[in-house]
Amino acid sequence: MVSHTSKKVYILGVTHAGRAFRPSDWAERLAGVMSQFRPGMVLPGRHFTYSPWCVPTSVNGVRCVIVDEALHNHDVMAWDFCMNFAKDNELQTFQGVPPATTPAR
Repeated sequence: MVSHTSKKVYILGVTHAGRAFRPSDWAERLAGVMSQFRPGMVLPGRHFTYSPWCVPTSVNGVRCVIVDEALHNHDVMAWDFCMNFAKDNELQTFQGVPPATTPAR
């Protein structure tokens, strides 16, 4: 079970230069790749749902992925994959809920 006190990292679909990250479905793609990492056993058909540790959403009109620290505790390489994805694509990241931002164009 995921702790309600766990820490979360928000990866925003906005680069450090303020541009929108493309493709527009990047958050769903990243979360889809991470869908196999979840608490307990992976049951048949569960790969059709997102992992509770890597969830695509929108914050203040900006596409983002919320990565729970529990992913790091479960699989360090999966955590590193998400963090390196953000770093390699120069995406803004925040520990906890990001401040209000204007959607990138």
